[in-house]
Amino acid sequence: MSQQTVRQASNQSDHLLSVDSLDVEFQVPDGSIQALRDVSLVLDQGETLGIAGESGSGKSTLALAIARYLDNNARVPNGTIEFKGRNMLEFTPRELAEVRGNQIAHVAQNASKALNPSMRVGAQIRESIELHQDVSDDEVRERVFDALDQVNIPDPEETVTRFPHELSGGQQQRVLIAMGLACNPELLILDEPTTGLDVTTQAKLLDLIKELKTGAEVGILLITHNLGVIAQIADRVNILYAGEMMEKGPVDDVFTSPSNPYTQALLATTPELNRTKELRPIPGGIPALGEIPNGCIFADRCDFATDECQTGDIDVEAVSDDHETRCVNWQTAVDNPIEAGDATERKSRPGDVILEGKGVVKHYDEGTFVENLLSDHKPVRAVQGVDLTVREGETVGLVGESGCGKSTLGRTMLSLHELTDGVIEYRGDDLASLSKAKRKEFHAECQIIFQDPDASLNPRKSVRECIERPLKLFTEQDEDERIARVDELLEQVNLSLDLKNKFPHELSGGQQQRVAIARAFAANPSLVVLDEPVSSLDVSVQASILKLLGELRDEYNTSYLLISHDMGVIQAICDRLAVMYLGKIIEYGTMSDVFAPPFHPYTRSLLSSIPTLDPHEEGNRIRLQGDVPSARNPPPGCSFQTRCPQKIGDVCETDEPELVETNQETDHCVACHLDESGTTKPLETPVEEL
Repeated sequence: MSQQTVRQASNQSDHLLSVDSLDVEFQVPDGSIQALRDVSLVLDQGETLGIAGESGSGKSTLALAIARYLDNNARVPNGTIEFKGRNMLEFTPRELAEVRGNQIAHVAQNASKALNPSMRVGAQIRESIELHQDVSDDEVRERVFDALDQVNIPDPEETVTRFPHELSGGQQQRVLIAMGLACNPELLILDEPTTGLDVTTQAKLLDLIKELKTGAEVGILLITHNLGVIAQIADRVNILYAGEMMEKGPVDDVFTSPSNPYTQALLATTPELNRTKELRPIPGGIPALGEIPNGCIFADRCDFATDECQTGDIDVEAVSDDHETRCVNWQTAVDNPIEAGDATERKSRPGDVILEGKGVVKHYDEGTFVENLLSDHKPVRAVQGVDLTVREGETVGLVGESGCGKSTLGRTMLSLHELTDGVIEYRGDDLASLSKAKRKEFHAECQIIFQDPDASLNPRKSVRECIERPLKLFTEQDEDERIARVDELLEQVNLSLDLKNKFPHELSGGQQQRVAIARAFAANPSLVVLDEPVSSLDVSVQASILKLLGELRDEYNTSYLLISHDMGVIQAICDRLAVMYLGKIIEYGTMSDVFAPPFHPYTRSLLSSIPTLDPHEEGNRIRLQGDVPSARNPPPGCSFQTRCPQKIGDVCETDEPELVETNQETDHCVACHLDESGTTKPLETPVEEL
C-alpha cells in the first residue's frame, strides 16, 4: 500500500464518505463470486467523485454496498464503509433506516423501472418524505414542489398529477433525483443517471448535478460508463475493473496523463466529436469472478503485460501526491501510452437507391369518427412530411432528441407501422402495391436491430433458434445448412459457438446485441435499420459493436439507417446525416457538411451539448429551454421556434421554413429563416451574441 493510501486511511473521519479495503462476495450454488476486492475511496462534502469502468466491473455493486442495499446472498468479509466517521457495516436496522433517504440517497439506474408505474409522481415523492421524516401535510406538499423545482421540472403542479409513463425519459430521471433530494441528503449516489438520454437532456442533468454540488453542498458519487460526463463534471475519478480499483486521482491528472493501461484503453475506445478516431476495442472480456486469477486481473487484455504481472499481489503505486495506479509497469505505460490513431477516411461509393420515403407522414391516435365530431381531437403528429433516401452500401444517420420521431420514421420506412400519408419505395416499387412475393423479399432484405436486445430476443428461444428463425422464414435451406449458417454468423460477430444453446438471459448486454446483429444478417439483408444499437452499452463493447457493423457493411455491401442521439457514434460510422426535430428533417447532408457551418440552430445546440474527454475544455454550451413541444399540438411556423436561441421574430412564428440547399455538390440542406451570417457564425461565439 502506498504512503498516500495509508495517509488517507488514517484520516477517514475527516471525509463525508470513506470506503477502506472493501471486499464484497455473493454466494451462488457453484461457490462464491468475489465482486469487489480491496476497494478504497473517499468523498468530501460538495465534491463529485466519478466511478468508471466496463459493465461487470462492480460499479453498481459498490453503490449498493455503500447504501447497504445488497441482496441477502451478499456478504462483506473485509473492509469498512464510514459515513461521517461512523462504520455503516455496524449500523442496526433502525440506524440504517434513519440514514437512508435522510442523509444518503441512492438514485438507481433506469428511472422507468425504478418508479412505480401505478402511482402518480407526486404521491411517490410524498411517500419518500413521509417514510423518513415526521412532517405535516402542508410541509410535505411544499417539499414535493421544492424538490421538483430543484430539478427544473416545468409546471410542478401539473407534473405531480401524472403517472411515470406520461413523462419523457429525461423527466422521469429528474423525478427520481427529486425523490432522492426531497429529504435534503448529504450524500447522493447516482447510478448511470444519463444512460439512454439524448444529449440535450443529458446536458440539463449535468447542469443540475453541478448546481447540487455548489449550491446544496451535496457529496455526489457519480457512477457512469460515459467518460465524457466524468471529464466535464467530476472533481476526482476512480477507475474500476473486475472488482478492483485500477487508477484514482483528480480528473485532470487521470484523463490527461493516465497511468494505467486499462484507463488508457478506455479513453482510446471512446468516440470523440470532430475527431476521426479509430476506435480500439479492448480485446477479450472481463474474467469470471468465481475464481480470481493470480497477478493482475487485467493482464490477459493488457498491451504491457509481462511475466511479473502474472503472479502475486499487484500493489497500488503512487504516481503523484493524489494520483495512484495499480500496475507493475505503469511507468512504461506513461512513456508509451495506448492511444487511438486517426481513422482512415472511408471512401463511400453509394449505389442505386434501395429505400426512399417521399412525404412520409405518420400520425397516432387519429381518433374515432365520434371523437372528431364531438371534440377538438388532435392526432399525435409523429412524422410530418419527411423525404429520406438510403442508397446501396451507405450509412445514413438520423439524430435528434427523444420524442422527435426518429424511431417512428425508421419503423414506418420498414412498414412496421402503417403509413398515414406519403409514399415509401423499395428499389423503385411502392410498398403499398407490392405483391406477396415482393413483400416477402422486402422483409428478408430489410431488417431492424432494436435498442434493447434483451426485449427483442425471445427469452424462450436459444441463441441458435433466435438466429435460425429468419433462415426458416426467408430461405429454403435445410436444417444442416441452417445450422452451418448459424455457426458462420456466430463466428462473424465474434461469439463462441459454446453460446449457441444458451438463452438470452444467460448473456451479457453486449453478447445479446451481437446475437441480434447475427439474426439481422442471417438472410443477407440489403438494408438494416439500427435503432439506438449501442446507447446502453459501455464504451468498450460499443466500440467493438461499431467496428463489427462496419466490417459487416463492407463485407455484405449493406446499407444502414442508424438512429442515434450520440453524435460521436454517428460520426464514427455514418456517411450522411439527417437531423430531425418534432417530426421533420431540419438539416441534411454529408458528415462534413453537418458538422461545419452553416448550422441549423438546433444542430448547433446538439453539437455544443456533447461532453468531451478534455476536462479543461469549457466550450459554449447552448442550453435549450424547455422540452420538445407536444407532437399532438406542434407550434405554428418553425417547429423549433419555441426553443430557438437565434429566433428572428414573427417570421419564425408564422412561416414554416423550407429545406434550402446550401451546397449543390453534396445536397446539404438547412430549414431555417436565418441568413448566411446567422448560420455560419463560429460555434465558439457565445450564445447570447448569436
